[in-house]
Amino acid sequence: MGYTLSQKIIREHLVSGEMTPGSEISVRIDQTLTQDSTGTMAYLQFEAIGVPRVKTKLSVAYIDHNMLQSGFENADDHKYIQTVAAKYGIRFSRPGNGVCHQVHIERFGIPGQTLLGSDSHTPTCGGLGMLAIGAGGLDVAVAMGGGPYYINMPKMCKVELTGRLAPWSTAKDVILELLRRMSVKGGVGKIIEYSGEGLRYLSVPERATITNMGAELGATTSIFPSDEVTLRFLEAQGRSESFVSISADSDAHYDEVISIDLSSLEPMVAKPHMPDNVVPVAEISGLKVDQVCIGSCTNSSLTDMLKVAAILQGKTVHDDVSLVISPGSKQVFNMIAQTGALSDMIASGARILECSCGPCIGMGQSPKTDAISLRTNNRNFYSRSGTASAQVYLVSPEVAVIAAIRGEVTDPRDYGTPPEIEIPNRFLINDNLVVIPPEDSSLVRVVRGPNIKPFPLNTEMPDQMEGKVLTKLEDNITTDHIMPSNAKLLPYRSNIPYLADYCLTPSDPDFPEKAKKHDGGFIVGGANYGQGSSREHAALAPLQLGVKAVLAVSFARIHMANLINNGILPITFANASDYDKISVLDNLVIEDARKQILSSVNGLTITIRNVTQECLLEARCEISERQARILLSGGLLNHTRQIARDESDVSDTNGQEDT
Repeated sequence: MGYTLSQKIIREHLVSGEMTPGSEISVRIDQTLTQDSTGTMAYLQFEAIGVPRVKTKLSVAYIDHNMLQSGFENADDHKYIQTVAAKYGIRFSRPGNGVCHQVHIERFGIPGQTLLGSDSHTPTCGGLGMLAIGAGGLDVAVAMGGGPYYINMPKMCKVELTGRLAPWSTAKDVILELLRRMSVKGGVGKIIEYSGEGLRYLSVPERATITNMGAELGATTSIFPSDEVTLRFLEAQGRSESFVSISADSDAHYDEVISIDLSSLEPMVAKPHMPDNVVPVAEISGLKVDQVCIGSCTNSSLTDMLKVAAILQGKTVHDDVSLVISPGSKQVFNMIAQTGALSDMIASGARILECSCGPCIGMGQSPKTDAISLRTNNRNFYSRSGTASAQVYLVSPEVAVIAAIRGEVTDPRDYGTPPEIEIPNRFLINDNLVVIPPEDSSLVRVVRGPNIKPFPLNTEMPDQMEGKVLTKLEDNITTDHIMPSNAKLLPYRSNIPYLADYCLTPSDPDFPEKAKKHDGGFIVGGANYGQGSSREHAALAPLQLGVKAVLAVSFARIHMANLINNGILPITFANASDYDKISVLDNLVIEDARKQILSSVNGLTITIRNVTQECLLEARCEISERQARILLSGGLLNHTRQIARDESDVSDTNGQEDT
């Protein structure tokens, strides 16, 4: 039996474990990326590890999230990241160079290599044939230090694409259709591989749109084969030497197969407040629109921008609509300026933002009260836009720009003939905003501003865990709920004590005060707890408040890993109905906690005593022995330091014996 595309890359990079679905493996990481929202913490953790220089083939630090500088905080973080990058051998993408995923696929992605990023949309580079995975900052820090990345071997899901997209149907509609079918939980524990005759009609930017939003499926990653389409893209980027042809074997086995006929797809939209709340655009045609945002790492390529400009040419944005456009990179920005597309955008009344995440991450452009906002983003979670009462819809750039002109949602098939654009055979190459680290960094001084605070460290797990249930939450709680990241809070990403006062406040405004009053305790959640962003702050802020464990129906992959890395126990109900047997402020006790955690590795349940309700609950902790040791140590950093101490003790003993 042959190998899938992902299995080939994993096999080439396998450090430990067997490629059996569900079993823990570790893989060698070739490249890493960070961005400034998660990067400051990742580099503080990297410094704590104590490695003198990164050991990856390539590591890049991007500035693209915290761009508004209304105070010193963001600028200080940027300076810290720039100096720490120079100190440890990391390339630094300056503010203005672009969104990390767009720039990385343009300038650095290499088919067949592994990429680990401290951003959940790192799988964007799967559009280029990379095995690109989003993770927490500490996992990325370990990878930069030369350590492998641990993950449970995913199942393989093949999405076979047939036919060709009809006029006005787009790559965005492909992934929205998949979300409609699979839901935001449907990709958990899976890698999504794309194949079929339809591939040859999808460019690398279109493929990247699809792999980008694979994160919304909960998938480990998504990937396209590296083929002639990939080669043409790399040639246009002046990087043909990076091309490697790689695809699945014809006799590869997949655990799941889904077929999508591209020719049958119609324009789709994800309605509030979840990316899988998908219907055809025709169903909401006529809906009045207040705001349109075009850009983000999902739809900000040159292809997207040229299509938008062509539709705007000679038109004026509707009086009642605010249209903002964010080019994805300096390369894209330069090229739309050269071609005249930028002029068409400006003439129409569109407002041009800098090359950044901007509205997608809630960094500016919050809509008015009760607004209808159409966005080409990847997420429309409640309140993510910065306006709690706003209704955010996810659409393709074509649907978005037509709505901006007409003032209402319009099925583009009723608009006319789609524009024909020509993509150049050669892109503008100018990497002058990427700072190369010096070979000798001995004289580099790492600059830390006053807002950069030490991150919290857990302690060893006690034999008995006891605490109050601080809050009880519903299904699909996102990391935006756990640790909000609006424009007011993003500047404090390097200040966990400050951020902790806002932990879980979108769902439970009194949570921080309850946690402080009761000296920490337990969080109870529903299914898919912690979906969304890879932000480690969604584990660090609860740690700062003394949270000992999270008991949920199920967890999103990255958040569960972040909880373990910070020594917070993630456990799931053995019986989902037990969720109803817990109330806020119930007192929970886990006796013989250390012994029970070790036993859980062998499939045994963990007994939790609800003292208040006078009942016993059973829970599972589906972790490896390595993860159990991390939890007992109080987190990955403590565990790593303990291993280093043990190895040092052995070395000292051996040295004495030799003497």
